[in-house]
Amino acid sequence: MGVLKSISKIVVKISGWKIIGELPKEIKKCVIIVAPHTSMWDFVIGRLVYWTFDVPVRFLIKKEMFDNPFGWLLKKFGGIPVNRGKQNNMIDYVTKLFDRFEKLNVVITPEGTRKFTRHWKKGFYYIALKANVPIAIAFIDYGKKEGGFGPMLYPSGNFDADFKIIEDFYKTKTARHPKQFNLSPQFH
Repeated sequence: MGVLKSISKIVVKISGWKIIGELPKEIKKCVIIVAPHTSMWDFVIGRLVYWTFDVPVRFLIKKEMFDNPFGWLLKKFGGIPVNRGKQNNMIDYVTKLFDRFEKLNVVITPEGTRKFTRHWKKGFYYIALKANVPIAIAFIDYGKKEGGFGPMLYPSGNFDADFKIIEDFYKTKTARHPKQFNLSPQFH
């Protein structure tokens, strides 16, 4: 991981981005949510951020992204193919992953798409609750050219109250394509 960390730090610095916050060292398992997610560049920037922090992550990504000559690379970088077209009980599947590994950080984009959506998917929350792991609130802010980690949230079981904390945090972040992010200023 050392080479990737060094290269990532250089790329981040040259591109003018800043890395903010960190994942607490004592956290061995968590669900990492990332927003806004309106561009494929979010993945590239996010991946650089995780390598800079030397945080090993697995991420859920639609299975169609693996149907190309570079699909193996996505898997090597931590990709977990997801079939979004059928009922697949993803909450149970990911929860069992937490049972299998001593250290696991799973990245989820709760918007579930790069297109505009009014409602975020709730699976990330129920995975964290069922696996008894915290939620790390990560971000990419194109307005400030910052990416990194915000607060940790330990799910209380009251989704609405916990989601209000998440929503309030992300309302201050600027998407690459603001009209595709439901928490952009023009939507609230």
